Amino acid sequence: MSVTISSELLQQLVAEAAESPDAEVCGLLFGTTLRIEAAEACANVAANTARAFEIDPAALFAAHRRARGGGLAVIGHYHSHPSGLPVPSPRDAAQAMGDGAVWVILGGGVARAWRSAEVGAFVEEAIEVVE
Repeated sequence: MSVTISSELLQQLVAEAAESPDAEVCGLLFGTTLRIEAAEACANVAANTARAFEIDPAALFAAHRRARGGGLAVIGHYHSHPSGLPVPSPRDAAQAMGDGAVWVILGGGVARAWRSAEVGAFVEEAIEVVE
């Protein structure tokens, strides 16, 4: 399986991660199960932002409220690994709910996509970049 994203949006996410070398950035992804149409940066409210992320619950609730009102569906989220690779960490795996959500992880100047396939596990998704 693959997930599609525009080159402009992908570059935006990679740049956001590069601008924060000491703390994980995070945000929400919107679209359909096969296409990321938009992203929204959110505050990282984790206790230790250098090693973890937690999307601001107020931003998450607001995004779901907009979706219920006819806005784009929340399909997942993104976050960065400032000192690591763009692969799920054990902490990430512990948060995987098996709900099919798309996780875009940024690290080392690249992005990789993962889908929460089952509780505690991910399947890598190919990223198809379109203009």
